[in-house]
Amino acid sequence: MPDDKVTIAHEWFEQVWNQGRVEAIDRLFAEDGIAHGLMDADGNELKGPAGYKPFFHTFREAFPDIQVIVEDSIVDGDKIAARCVVRGTHLGDSLGFAATRKRVEFTGMTFLWVRDGKIIEAWNNFDFAALNAQIDVTSAPNVAASDESVENGKRA
Repeated sequence: MPDDKVTIAHEWFEQVWNQGRVEAIDRLFAEDGIAHGLMDADGNELKGPAGYKPFFHTFREAFPDIQVIVEDSIVDGDKIAARCVVRGTHLGDSLGFAATRKRVEFTGMTFLWVRDGKIIEAWNNFDFAALNAQIDVTSAPNVAASDESVENGKRA
C-alpha cells in the first residue's frame, strides 16, 4: 500500500479544503484532470485546476470554516477510495442566496486516480441533498453549483 497515495488523498482535503490553500489545487490536480460529480455553472464536469477553482472559491466563501475529515481510505495501486465527513457553517452569500448561519454536517466519498503525484481523475459522491435540507434550500439554487443553479442531483 503506497503511502504517497494515502498522503495525496489526505493532503488534498487538508490543504485545499481545511486550510483553503488554492495553490494546492495546482500542485495536486493535473492540468488534464477531471472531477466527476462536480459541475460548473454550465453543467460541465470540472476540468483541471482552472476549472476547479471557481467551484472551490464559491463553496469556500459560503462555508469559510469548512472541514473535510477523511474517516477511511483504501489504496489499490494508483486508485484511492476515501470516505469523508464535511462540517461547516453557512456564512457566505456566494451560493445565490443569503447565508443562513446554520451549521452543517454531511458525508461523502471520493475515488481518486493518481499519476505522477497528481489527481488525474476523481469520482465524487457527496450528500448535497442532506446539505440542502440543513440550510433549508427548497427553491434556491442547488448548493453544488459553482455560481449558478443546476438541476438537483447533478452536483457533488
